[in-house]
Amino acid sequence: MSQFFQIHPDNPQLRLIKQAAQIIHAGGIVALPTDSCYALVCHLDDKSAVERLRRIRAVDDKHHLTLLCRDLSEISQYARVDNSQYRLLRAVTPGAYTFILEATKEVPRRLSHPSRKTIGLRVPENRIAHALLEELGQPLLGTTLILPGEELPLTDSENIRERLERQIELVIDGGASSLEPTSVIDLTGAEPVLVRQGRGDPAPFGL
Repeated sequence: MSQFFQIHPDNPQLRLIKQAAQIIHAGGIVALPTDSCYALVCHLDDKSAVERLRRIRAVDDKHHLTLLCRDLSEISQYARVDNSQYRLLRAVTPGAYTFILEATKEVPRRLSHPSRKTIGLRVPENRIAHALLEELGQPLLGTTLILPGEELPLTDSENIRERLERQIELVIDGGASSLEPTSVIDLTGAEPVLVRQGRGDPAPFGL
């Protein structure tokens, strides 16, 4: 049975954030709100939790999982970012974007795309997510909470608990979220490519 924390979206209770971090450190999977949809997240270095995350979503290793980072400096630890890419990222982060970038050696090989050696990264603009990232002191690995065979993400914490309470360790109720996922922008080529139109405006990338 999963635990259920009601955390204030503007002033997250530190006591609950610390408990959520402990659950993640212990190998737990957590459903939490972001600035787009709810996401499933786990510890970056926990192979078992990552495999469970993929099973819940029914996705294979060719599906990009995303690193949720605190800021741009953390992104640059895990992805190769040149000066022009950095200027673009600085203009739109934090925000509802996921960026596909070339992974550095800091990213465990099992987490990067098996053929392209790329990784998805984002800096969420959500106080609960940000507080949890600060408490952990490192990125979370996550994926949009869309269940197999469904097209829309889950946006209600009670519904998430009802459907996943035997598969994940914690649901964080931070209020209703958007139905729109992040916009996914591929920055690995000479020009940005819009992979998925979502909540983030692609105009700053000339798209």
